[in-house]
Amino acid sequence: MTLADIKAEARKAAFARRKAAHEGQSGDPAAQLKAVLDEHRGRPLSGYLPIRTEIDPRPAMAIAAAFGPVCVPVIQGKGLPLEFSRWTPQGPLREGPFGAYVPDVDDWIVPEVLIVPLVAFDASGGRLGYGGGFYDRTLERLRARGRAVAIGFAFDAQEADSLPLEPTDQPLDLIVTESRVLRFG
Repeated sequence: MTLADIKAEARKAAFARRKAAHEGQSGDPAAQLKAVLDEHRGRPLSGYLPIRTEIDPRPAMAIAAAFGPVCVPVIQGKGLPLEFSRWTPQGPLREGPFGAYVPDVDDWIVPEVLIVPLVAFDASGGRLGYGGGFYDRTLERLRARGRAVAIGFAFDAQEADSLPLEPTDQPLDLIVTESRVLRFG
C-alpha cells in the first residue's frame, strides 16, 4: 500500500467521523475559537467559508472583523499557494473552486493568523487536509516571511491516533475543537 493509499483511507475514515459530528452538533461549536481569536485581536486573520460538513468558523470570524481585517482563501491554481481576499460578514460572494465561496471583489490581504480547515488532526499538531497541498505551501511561504499562527479548527471526532504525514506537511500551532484547545510549540 502506497502513502497515497494510506492517506486516502485516513481521509475516508475522517470524513465519516466529521459527517457524524456535523449532523450531531449542538450549541455553539465556535465558542472555543472565539476565545482563542480574542488573543489575536486586530491582527490580519484568515478564516474560511465552510463547505460540506466542515465546522463553521464564521461566527468567530464575524466578531474578529469588528477589530481587524478578516480574509478568506482564494485558490489561484493547482500547485500554487493560496491568496487571501478581504471578507466581511455581509459582503457579496461568488462561487470559487471546489464549491467554496469567495468575496465577489478581490481585495488581497496577507494574514498573520489563519484558521485552517482540515479532514483529520492528531494530538501533536499534525493535519491531514484534502490532498491539494494548498495550506502546506501557503503556511511554508508565510512562515518564511515571519511568524504565521496556524489554528486548525475541527470537531473533536476528527482526531486520529496517528496520521500519515510527509516532511512537506506543515504542523499546526493550535487545534481548536468544539470542546478544547490544544497548543503546540
